[in-house]
Amino acid sequence: MTTKNTPNAPPAPENSLLTGASLIADHVRRLPGKPGVYRMIGANNDLLYVGKAKNLKNRVSSYAKSGGHSNRIMRMIAETRAMEFVVTGTETEALLLEANLIKQLKPRYNVILRDDKSFPFILVAEDHDAAQILKHRGAQKRAGAYYGPFASAGAVNRTLNTLQKAFLLRSCTDSVYESRTRPCLLHQIKRCSAPCVGMISIDDYRTLVGEAKAFLDGDNNAIQRTLSAQMEKSASDLDFERAAALRDRIRALSYVQGSQDINTGGVAEADIFAIHADGGKACVQVFFFRAGQNWGNHAYFPKHDREDDPPAILDAFIAQFYDGREPPALILTSVAPPQAALLAEALSLRADRKVTIHTPHRGEKRDIVDAALMNAREASSRRMAESANQRKNLDQLAGVLGLNAAPERIEVYDNSHIQGANAVGAMIVAGPEGFIKNQYRKFNIKTEGLAPGDDYGMMREVLTRRFARLMKEDDAERPDLVIIDGGKGQLSTVLEAMTEVGIDPEAEGITIIGVAKGRRETESGEKRIDRTSSATGEQIVLRNRAPFILPPRDPGLFFLQRLRDEAHRFAIGAHRAKRKKTLGANPLDDIPGIGGKRKRALLNHFGSAKAVARAKPQDLAVVDGVSAALAQRIYDFFHSG
Repeated sequence: MTTKNTPNAPPAPENSLLTGASLIADHVRRLPGKPGVYRMIGANNDLLYVGKAKNLKNRVSSYAKSGGHSNRIMRMIAETRAMEFVVTGTETEALLLEANLIKQLKPRYNVILRDDKSFPFILVAEDHDAAQILKHRGAQKRAGAYYGPFASAGAVNRTLNTLQKAFLLRSCTDSVYESRTRPCLLHQIKRCSAPCVGMISIDDYRTLVGEAKAFLDGDNNAIQRTLSAQMEKSASDLDFERAAALRDRIRALSYVQGSQDINTGGVAEADIFAIHADGGKACVQVFFFRAGQNWGNHAYFPKHDREDDPPAILDAFIAQFYDGREPPALILTSVAPPQAALLAEALSLRADRKVTIHTPHRGEKRDIVDAALMNAREASSRRMAESANQRKNLDQLAGVLGLNAAPERIEVYDNSHIQGANAVGAMIVAGPEGFIKNQYRKFNIKTEGLAPGDDYGMMREVLTRRFARLMKEDDAERPDLVIIDGGKGQLSTVLEAMTEVGIDPEAEGITIIGVAKGRRETESGEKRIDRTSSATGEQIVLRNRAPFILPPRDPGLFFLQRLRDEAHRFAIGAHRAKRKKTLGANPLDDIPGIGGKRKRALLNHFGSAKAVARAKPQDLAVVDGVSAALAQRIYDFFHSG
């Protein structure tokens, strides 16, 4: 195998037959003494390791030495078949590039951050006269103020719920706002001031928005003092209804301040990293503090070698954690990362402001770190217990199904629809660590001509798409066990789909089973599918074996039901989200030239989108803001074809 080279890298070695330490030593002769990133590549072009160096020549030469390596490093060196290099201007740039490459390429021997999803923010969208408050993920392109990150969607939802109670801000979309003719339910339960129908003036609403932003910025006490003064004045003016409303807003703010799990100890803005390692596994607990408030925490279980020590794991973890994320001004850690100064310099460069990494040993900051460390220990203990139980479940399942070994990757498939409408297929994944949620997939059913409720056709499309993609991607993870929610018919459909894409399940080592729901007898003797009772057992359908029913209390039965129920939950959630999107769609939104005001004028005049669709061009032109040309365009939109 020849060595690949990147720009600014030394030329490839003349002898491409070298491997291991000999190959590395051959590279060292041409390496510069400059900062950079190196990649070690194994057989079949597998990426083994990505590392950075202040001096490439010195760092890489250490791998060519015969002694002083751990077992892991020795294995890595022996497996090396090629190397790639990138020379950078500074060690800081090398660190940033290394973190990015590790995150994207996931080398086998690096510490890898798993469960790398984006964190939610609260957005006060200010691209409308009446600002909207909502949960936001992803790129921050919409005009407005962003507050976060929050550790979970639940933390955001709780804060949004409180903000609605305290500041009465709208959460509806702009299209819903423009189409309202009377206050919605949120106004009735005192969670929105209803600016959409003029229940509050825009100037007064902007005052509420300003108070909410001040609260999110941490100015809680000033807001409460202002509201308290307004409540007392309303009470003295005998305006008891307004005084009661202000009292409820004060209570909502007090609830937020009283529900903090950890006292911030004077820390206004910081991320807390605490690591606990036990049994060759590490847990990193991350706490987010913003505006003097605890905005939640999240536990991570990075992939690493058993020989890696906690400081080195945390060092690599922090570098990858902030790849694509904005770091706060202060980062507190339970142990000092070996490259803390370099990390701080790299993060400062990325954030374009000073970032400090500090490991406190006493005082209030240490108390916060100790609280995070306690959570890391607890999360690690729970994870180990769950992992042991999961391994036991997999062993029991292998025994029930007659497998030679416990499955390492299980894929479960299900469909969800209402008489064929908004049909969605779903795949969930489970393994020794439990459910692998970042590998769940949903499939919008695209096959035309399917009869309403054709579960066989839907399952055929889902499995065909899934395994056709698996055949194209050589590095894709293949399942050991595929579980279908259904009986012989669904199982036959799956086997046909796999044959169509050229997969032989037996040759690939893939076991496929169907799980048919249990049956019960009614008082009249009629047999019906029981979708709720687990006491009747489940019928297991395999390819080359007669169907059988597991005993009601069989542990394998409970595990199968848990897998199937998770697939069912995920499929129903995907279907409901698709249905909600369809129900919320308004055909007027698809007409060029129709904005919020014109749409509201049309709906107010005609009463509904259907009435607009039936109207003639001359009737449409009567509406304020609708010209004759636009009226004709609206008419053509609904009547073309």
